[in-house]
Amino acid sequence: MLVSHKWLSQYVALPGQLDRLVERLTMSGLNHEATVTVGDDRRIDLEVTSNRPDCLAHIGVAREISVLFDQPLTIPDPQPATGGNPVDNEFAVSIECPQLCYRFTARLIRGVRVGPSPDWLVERLATVGIDSINNIVDATNFVMFECGQPLHAFDYDRLAGSRIVVREPLPGESLLAINHANYSLEPGMCVIADGERAISLGGVMGGAGTEVSDATKNILVEAAWFDPMSIRSTARKLNLHSAASFRFERTIDAEQIDWASRRCCELILQTAGGELTSGVIDVGRKRELRQAISFRPQRIEQVLGIAIPEARIKKILGGLGFSVQDGGDPARLSVTPPPWRNDVTREIDLVEEAGRVHGYEHVPDDIDVPLVASVRGHRDRVIERIRAAMTALGMDEAITASIVPEKWSSAFSPWTTAAPLEASQPMLGVLDRASQNVGAVNLLRRSLIPSMLEVLRINESRQNDQINLFEIARVYLADSNKLPVEPMKLGIVCEFEYVRLKGAVESMLQVLAPATILGAHSCDLPLLDITRSAELRVADETLGWLGEVSEFARNAFSIRCAAAIAELDVSLLVKLTDAVTRHADISPFPAITRDFNLVVDDSVRWDDLAATIRRAGGALLESVDYKETFRDEKRDGPNRKRILLTVVLRSGDETLTREQADATCKSILDQCSREHRASLL
Repeated sequence: MLVSHKWLSQYVALPGQLDRLVERLTMSGLNHEATVTVGDDRRIDLEVTSNRPDCLAHIGVAREISVLFDQPLTIPDPQPATGGNPVDNEFAVSIECPQLCYRFTARLIRGVRVGPSPDWLVERLATVGIDSINNIVDATNFVMFECGQPLHAFDYDRLAGSRIVVREPLPGESLLAINHANYSLEPGMCVIADGERAISLGGVMGGAGTEVSDATKNILVEAAWFDPMSIRSTARKLNLHSAASFRFERTIDAEQIDWASRRCCELILQTAGGELTSGVIDVGRKRELRQAISFRPQRIEQVLGIAIPEARIKKILGGLGFSVQDGGDPARLSVTPPPWRNDVTREIDLVEEAGRVHGYEHVPDDIDVPLVASVRGHRDRVIERIRAAMTALGMDEAITASIVPEKWSSAFSPWTTAAPLEASQPMLGVLDRASQNVGAVNLLRRSLIPSMLEVLRINESRQNDQINLFEIARVYLADSNKLPVEPMKLGIVCEFEYVRLKGAVESMLQVLAPATILGAHSCDLPLLDITRSAELRVADETLGWLGEVSEFARNAFSIRCAAAIAELDVSLLVKLTDAVTRHADISPFPAITRDFNLVVDDSVRWDDLAATIRRAGGALLESVDYKETFRDEKRDGPNRKRILLTVVLRSGDETLTREQADATCKSILDQCSREHRASLL
């Protein structure tokens, strides 16, 4: 933000030494970048953070100075003379897109004389780097740099239909802006239109068709309040940034709209003459009242380590525009932020306000500040456990981009069938599109797997071995009824075969939730081999998908080696994980291992067979491990297969006898025979 030293002095008495002024501003949060002499004035360049749009104006900076140096703040009280018929008898304004334009005000001045601005106005604008245009446009610019409220002046006689309609663009509509460039307008942009056409792009730039010129006699002065996100989106899409859009993007003080309009009209009457029509057109909503914050002054000492007298706190906050009242408790104050301070919503914000103005230099270096270590939430602890388990399984963590090409997005999207979200700014320079031929990279990912397969391809091309990767990150799923959802997923891409990767997932689950039984059900996803893939479920909830990448998919992603993937829902893993780490004693007694070669129908899935064995084995069953599958139609008959498996039996209380082991094995065989028509070979 560029400010004029002489301009600031109109509102507050400045210290004699400029170095002292910029040092205090820097220490309070407005970092001094540079000072340049312009004529008989000095231009001060201040860095204003995005949460302080009130300081994108001279009055806002002057308010800071008045509090820092305990000087009174003088703000003009514009009361321009009016006459003639009320403006609403001659003109009308309607808002058809209240989600884009919250409020619109208009005043009409007749009989102006457009010409050069007086020297003082030209000098003020020149100091902050603005060229003088004419006395009308200069007045709107002056007020914007004075209070932060952008304004616009229309040539009233060039408005068709004696009305203004604030709306979205019509299909195929375009606007010739005052920079004499033509812009194609899209839905979601805010258009200011008259009875026939678009005349301005609300909050961004005016149109050439109603631009003030030397022939202008009557003007309509606009002061409005637009949706910040809409302004930012429009400015970025059209690459059309302005001082007005810069301020609207960061929110404005809606309470000063009328003040800014009156101030602008007053300056126009002084510099261009004319008569201000009585009344004002004011349509749209009013700003909601701010909620009071309960503030404990003693919190300052607890946070900063120094005590600030309560009277000093009240003076600081009052000088910054806060309303300070007794809070009904001797230890509390009720503080209501002013409308220009949207960044202040909590008690800690008030601590910061009092501390920065009082001066952080008053905090001794050796002060003891009571601190309480922060505690990670359950979700963060679970994610850390997942990361540790994946690393222990020999995998490396990957970080991939959130934006992908359409080819990748359509290759694997198990979580949704909705179309992917499209980014307004495509990502460049991330992919070798010449070799991959993937097209524009402009879609938000619906799965982590395609991006991780690209990482696998890159590592293969560099002849790296043992490429086993995992990533914990968000995907972006569209929802037609509400805002998009951004669930966290665990993606795994590795050179394991299907069975080994499933075992790795089960091992991770044992770390998170040892009692969890993982079910594997058939699935049909284009990326995966239909014979070696599964939908993973816990009870009735889908945990994710796992499988080997099909040969067709490997060719599509230019992958040479066999690869397996898994993508799991982190929110379900968080839900399953017990927050308390539990200890289980290791049995000191020996185990008994038995191998089984069971003949079952081809339709029997290993997951179902293993679940039956676990139930039948009871407390003595320590583990059941799959070994291999074999088919011999001549010996076993058609549609039958052999499954070789191993069970480990162990007791935590005693050494198992042969008789106990035999009884448990018989129970397992009987149950498998009843449920799966299994026979022991």
